[in-house]
Amino acid sequence: THYLFIVVVAVNSTLLTINAGDYILYTDWAWTSFVVFSISQTLMLVVGACYYLTFTGVPGTATYYALIMTVYTWVAKGAWFALGYPYDFIVTPVWLPSAMLLDLAYWATKKNKHSLILFGGVMCGMSLPLFNMVNLITVADPLETAFKYPRPTLPPYMTPIEPAVGKFYNSPVALGAGAGAVLSVTMAALGCKLNT
Repeated sequence: THYLFIVVVAVNSTLLTINAGDYILYTDWAWTSFVVFSISQTLMLVVGACYYLTFTGVPGTATYYALIMTVYTWVAKGAWFALGYPYDFIVTPVWLPSAMLLDLAYWATKKNKHSLILFGGVMCGMSLPLFNMVNLITVADPLETAFKYPRPTLPPYMTPIEPAVGKFYNSPVALGAGAGAVLSVTMAALGCKLNT
């Protein structure tokens, strides 16, 4: 049951990530989607990584879990090459550094579950939107990519248009980090609780 849960969460994380890759194309909603997808990815990472980490009791397991998520995503998104998407647009291994912070919190507090929940949850929730934005800065220009590689199934009303940056939020990273920090603590507690 334990390992089945780990696989299920990792697969769901992968599906979320594939969806998160799409927000770059819907450029008018880019910042709104960035916040929503950053939070969703953070929560999926935290619940699975904390479960796996406290299940094994070995610091480093959260990073290993994030690596599983990354590899799953690479495999799943391999099909996107058929649509002509560039490699740097597809691969987004943004969970690894956030998972390392979970491991660090667990290791530094001598395997204290409550510290993992509080410190690890906050650090993971605050860091992932930041790493996600850094990742977006390093990939191909979203608008250029959207026009160069149009989605075959994209309806006319979803055609990418010039983004209204700041229209929805002044700082998507700050909003994502703030909400993620609060919600991740809850999900970290859930991940730990599933082992008891």
